[in-house]
Amino acid sequence: MVEIKNREEIAEKDKWDLTTIFKTLNDFNDCYNKTKELINNFSKYQNHVMDNAKTLYEVITKEIEINRNIEKLYVYASMRSDCDVSDNKNQELLGKALNLYDYSIKKMYFVNPELLKEDYAKVEKFYKEEPKLLEHERNLKDTFRYKEHTLNDEEEKLLSELKKCFGQHSQIYELMLDSDMKFGTITDENGKEQELTDTNYSVFIKSKDRKVRKQAFEQLYNTYKQFQNTISKILEGHIKENVTTSHIRKYDSAFHHALFNDELPTTVYETLKETVHDNLDVYQKYFKMKKEVLNLDEMHLYDIYVDLIDKYDKKYSFEEAKDILFKSLSPLGEDYKKDALKAFDERWIDIYPNKNKKGGAYSGGSYDTNPFMLLNYQGEIHDVSTIIHELGHSMHSFYSRKNQPYQYGDYPIFVAEVASTTNELILSRYLIDNSKDDHERLAALNNLLELFKGTIYRQVMFEEFEQYAYELIENDDVITADKLCDKFYELNKEYFGEAVICDEGIRYEWEKVSHFFYNFYVFKYATSLSAACDIATRILNKEEGALESYLEMLKSGSSKNALDTLKIAKVDMTDKKVYQNAINMFNEAIEEFQEIYKKIK
Repeated sequence: MVEIKNREEIAEKDKWDLTTIFKTLNDFNDCYNKTKELINNFSKYQNHVMDNAKTLYEVITKEIEINRNIEKLYVYASMRSDCDVSDNKNQELLGKALNLYDYSIKKMYFVNPELLKEDYAKVEKFYKEEPKLLEHERNLKDTFRYKEHTLNDEEEKLLSELKKCFGQHSQIYELMLDSDMKFGTITDENGKEQELTDTNYSVFIKSKDRKVRKQAFEQLYNTYKQFQNTISKILEGHIKENVTTSHIRKYDSAFHHALFNDELPTTVYETLKETVHDNLDVYQKYFKMKKEVLNLDEMHLYDIYVDLIDKYDKKYSFEEAKDILFKSLSPLGEDYKKDALKAFDERWIDIYPNKNKKGGAYSGGSYDTNPFMLLNYQGEIHDVSTIIHELGHSMHSFYSRKNQPYQYGDYPIFVAEVASTTNELILSRYLIDNSKDDHERLAALNNLLELFKGTIYRQVMFEEFEQYAYELIENDDVITADKLCDKFYELNKEYFGEAVICDEGIRYEWEKVSHFFYNFYVFKYATSLSAACDIATRILNKEEGALESYLEMLKSGSSKNALDTLKIAKVDMTDKKVYQNAINMFNEAIEEFQEIYKKIK
């Protein structure tokens, strides 16, 4: 465990360099004041957006200037806050940036409604009068995709007012979990009484002491059982909001609405689900192996999170981790490695934990800043994997912003996890193939197996459950706790088969999955990993053009829709082979683990 120091005790070289955004607070305030003035002046365009081609181009240009400034202000303020969440000055700075964003929305709301009052034919005519508008053609076309789902002015205004009452269910749910639900205490491995929380449950359920994890499992879900009716009603309210809004906006369903935003056909999910169901035997094979390795008489659901091997205690200094990362990244080419080195040399990374620093890890930044990375590095093999994961995000952002104009400088949310997961897979393969320590190889394989278990099968099962809940409301049925619990239990039985005993408590696990308030997001974890498996496999096999097409995809930003973006890297998410290849990699990793384990057993 790395000693948790005060922020001022961390060496400057180990902190990100925010002076590349604003050198001083005066520079921040100057940008803030300038941006607020731009927002106030923007009102002159109201009722004139579509007057002529020149005005439309001016509106778009000014809107971009304002948004770029707000993003810089927000990134700077939020990253200062994340360094020390207890600092009131940082919180005040963040509040100032967020208030400016809200102010811009209020003052600039009229642009899209005025656009959509016209036909796209008028915009096409404008292209001839002002060719610079073609720089924004994809975004303009995308805006007009929503024309048939846009209401008249009075209806939009009414819906906007109603939205002030919407979106509360997820907040109520989170507040209930964080503040109101208490899970009591359990006895840990050392015989000490410990409070059980929704957070530390993840530690207890991995305990090598079976009594501890069984007690944690039963106590957690007995508590959730007491709240099943309340949480089912909260979820029902959330779903009803989405279904009602989708119907008002003339979408076929809430699922169609969610896919429309990403320009995805339903075949993507349907093909993924079909492939997973065709390969449930591989999932069950993994748990049968786990039962054997853990030497269990029978496999219960409170056993499935225990690591296949004892905790791998080797510690890696940050320099050692960096050395491993750059060796593992060799398949991505010298140019990629050279560009990735900027993250370390130019201080994109805030490396170590400090008191009051935000937990976890992320890659952030904006078009006009470095793609910064927050870490809380503590030297374990998981931390090494976290660096390369976040570096994948940052390199994707770096290439997109470097090669695309602002309007296409981000990437579709559907592909957001592809670059990061590709990096993780490449690191895993490097450790497995190059480590001389079989325990390190098994640790890498264990992480890889957990990635497949949790990201493909589990997320598809969650998506099936979410679809069921929405279908109840779409079909004018009623959601009840019994229906949701029965369905979730049924899905677990189907997925685990005879490999795992489905304990009664699992009926209530759906209550702790916050992603059911994210509107059909869960299956995208599975599609991202599947795409990454396809890309990583072809690059590692040195397939002709695989690396070049992947790098081209990273550079494409949002200049194309999500599916076409992945097609640049030769990945067709409507093709069953993409998902089958990912499951094949999972199966091969199971067999590889078994082979190495037999050697050291």
